[in-house]
Amino acid sequence: MSTPLRLHYAPDNASLCVRLALETFGPPYNTVLVDRAIQGQKSPTFLALNPNGLIPVLETPDGPIYETGAILLWLADRAGALMPAPGDPARGAALTWLFWLSNTLHVAERVLFYPEKYIGIDQAETLRAATRQTITAHLDVLNAANPDWLHTPSIHACYLAPLLRWPALYGGDPAWYDLRNWPNLLAFARVYETTVPALKAAKAEGLGPTPFSAPTMPDPPEGSAT
Repeated sequence: MSTPLRLHYAPDNASLCVRLALETFGPPYNTVLVDRAIQGQKSPTFLALNPNGLIPVLETPDGPIYETGAILLWLADRAGALMPAPGDPARGAALTWLFWLSNTLHVAERVLFYPEKYIGIDQAETLRAATRQTITAHLDVLNAANPDWLHTPSIHACYLAPLLRWPALYGGDPAWYDLRNWPNLLAFARVYETTVPALKAAKAEGLGPTPFSAPTMPDPPEGSAT
């Protein structure tokens, strides 16, 4: 990956998962701000890269890649690190958890943050309340499983850390969410936020000193998180 990669990002969006991975792997990369304040993700230029109009996009020598899990897997396979290689007996379990993060936990959080995209505005808070219970159940599963990747460098860690941050900040009243209810996940967050990649990403996006264990609203040097 000698050609610099280009990450199209917005602060404290799903692109944060990819930034964490890029900082972990260390390839040269540049960032391109997608200004959500003016719906930059719906611009013709961005839609030419991702017709779904969702952040992030990673421009690569193989062309643009979107979908957070796909980008993370592409980076891991190219680097030969942080994910068992094809043929490794551990690959299946690693893929299972990666797709769980993408298709189960991340999707549930998106419903929490944007209920009006899934149901009439008059029912949005009802859907939010139900989704909080769903997310709680998902985190119960992960905390009880306590997979190895919570304790070793992995692309799963890059994905999970922001997913533990966002419910405390977005999607209505955050009083329901207390990471102390999931001690294995809290321990992970406290360790992960002290790593070099996490410190660099937090500085770049204005996430504060404890971005995953005790989040505060971001103060990004450019762009808007919402």
